[in-house]
Amino acid sequence: MTDKSRKWQFETRAIHSGDVPEDGTHSVTTPIYLSSTYKVAYPGDESGYVYSRWANPTRQALERALATLENGTHAYAFSSGLSALDAVLKLLKAGDHIVAVDDLYGGSMRQFEQVARNFNLEFSYVDGRKPEAFEKAIQENTKLFWLETPTNPLLQLVDIQAVTQIGKKHNILVGVDNTFATPYIQKPLELGADIVLHSASKYLGGHCDVIAGALVTKDAELAERIRFNQYAVGGQLGPFESWLVLRGLKTLSLRMERHAINAQQIAEYLETVDIVKKVYFPGIDGNTVPNKMRLPGGMVSFSINADFETVKKFVMSTELFVLAESLGGVESLVNHPASMTHASIPKEVREERGIDDGLVRLSVGIEHIDDLLIDLRNAFTAIRTMVKTS
Repeated sequence: MTDKSRKWQFETRAIHSGDVPEDGTHSVTTPIYLSSTYKVAYPGDESGYVYSRWANPTRQALERALATLENGTHAYAFSSGLSALDAVLKLLKAGDHIVAVDDLYGGSMRQFEQVARNFNLEFSYVDGRKPEAFEKAIQENTKLFWLETPTNPLLQLVDIQAVTQIGKKHNILVGVDNTFATPYIQKPLELGADIVLHSASKYLGGHCDVIAGALVTKDAELAERIRFNQYAVGGQLGPFESWLVLRGLKTLSLRMERHAINAQQIAEYLETVDIVKKVYFPGIDGNTVPNKMRLPGGMVSFSINADFETVKKFVMSTELFVLAESLGGVESLVNHPASMTHASIPKEVREERGIDDGLVRLSVGIEHIDDLLIDLRNAFTAIRTMVKTS
């Protein structure tokens, strides 16, 4: 890009915002700089690159791209989404209290309950659809509100702006896991959030071939604390993985459009299936969608009116929807949250929150919609007899 002052559109920034380091090769794409260490001019010289745990040219190109796409000023790429979340928790100290949405990725809750509690962090969980619930849960030691929206796996929508207003009133940080929506669909920093997290393994990478995470902010003081935590603890992303995510960003807008179109049609189809009790999809219930979301996203969850063995048969009967963990790739995936992504949550807690044995989560890919619908119809046909006799 030649005009650095112009506010380019999202699609253009996704392709061009990871500046190519000037190394004399005139490469169109960002090179993969594998060096772990760099020559310095004198002892203590920190004028350029010193050690890749602190900074790496390929990783920095990705971080610049992520910051501009989220309309932030600073971004940091981590070895995974959970590594990024750990860096957020390390902004706090023993005795601090966090209020989080109760419909939460199982890995996040596992980190909260089975790791962070051992370091005397305290957690409360509220219905994220009710902003007032966050205010009611505030204690004297509350330091962080933690949101997912859409949530995982029930795709509930949290009004980011309403929650951040409460947070600012009480001097509480607000972090938003924006993995499901991506910056193409919503921008939490514009709505008042302090920190945005991504499991970049998902839509940002987009091809189920990389594990990565990211944090983005526009607060310089907060950014410096995150940067120090990453450097001191060592959770940074490697250069090859950084390059893969940077490559994925270039097609993010195109993929999200197709994901959302396919997901919308699948959600509408599922509502016509008699053995489906409920479909979870942003906006499908007719309610107003908050956060200025431009699309509903590519995730669909639904409950089958059947026992576990029947649902197990369903998720094993699809051909195009691959039974697998993760989400956000070009390939369609099917997941059984109760026994897979959310299995670490105690059964009674899962079921109380609506994650029962009948729940199925789809990550809708970018295949042809007719083929995806045929695949789902065939899977429902495979369980028809079992449903009648169960």
